[in-house]
Amino acid sequence: MAGDPQPQRAAFFPETADIETSSDAYARRFSGSAGEWFLDVQQRLTLELMDGVTANTIVDVGGGHGQLAFPLCARGHSVTVVGSADSCRHRIEPLTAAGTCTFVVGNVIDLPFENQSFDTAISFRLVTHCTQWPILINELCRVARHAVIVDYPTSQSLNCIAPALFGAKKKIETDTRHWALFRHREIADVFAQNGFRITGMRKQFFLPMVMHRVLKSRRISAFKEGIARSLGLTHRWGSPVILRAERGVA
Repeated sequence: MAGDPQPQRAAFFPETADIETSSDAYARRFSGSAGEWFLDVQQRLTLELMDGVTANTIVDVGGGHGQLAFPLCARGHSVTVVGSADSCRHRIEPLTAAGTCTFVVGNVIDLPFENQSFDTAISFRLVTHCTQWPILINELCRVARHAVIVDYPTSQSLNCIAPALFGAKKKIETDTRHWALFRHREIADVFAQNGFRITGMRKQFFLPMVMHRVLKSRRISAFKEGIARSLGLTHRWGSPVILRAERGVA
């Protein structure tokens, strides 16, 4: 059956950032009005990018946070979530208990699946924290028959001032970690090396997310971002980016 896991070699893996992003503590960063709005925006834009691509079977690498597993299962997709430890299943337990989602413990940069086991591979909140991110993208491309969708923050945005805002972010989130910023070309180049071409892109916010966390108001944040989007600022300088790449697109 497509997506059946192959034997995995060890219980300890070199890239385990998803253990934290799948935790209740990390989820609290998205509590409150502003946090819920972040999730709503990301979910809406991601589902837009999935329209028109074959995605009956989906592997969600590092997706124990459940942000996309729930809406994708609700749409009737067959979803397999890969986590670096058994603890990563905690937040998607309602889905696995109901039999609508499969959870597999595995190495995110050496996925325990055969080539092209799934229609689509997705990975959110992981590329930015993964030190071996090109290998992660290689693996996503390897197991995907048709498309890969990932998110990443870009330096080609107001996030270029992120280092100056890290202190404020640390005070607000208390347990925030350092993360990597990317240029669009370096991400696209890795996909191209795997025979994938970028076919869709959505940029989420014009203002750095930490500013919205300070505002703590969904209404005000949505208003400010609505203006930025209408002026084309988000399209040009928005971040984080949600990107869709497809196999063999001319």
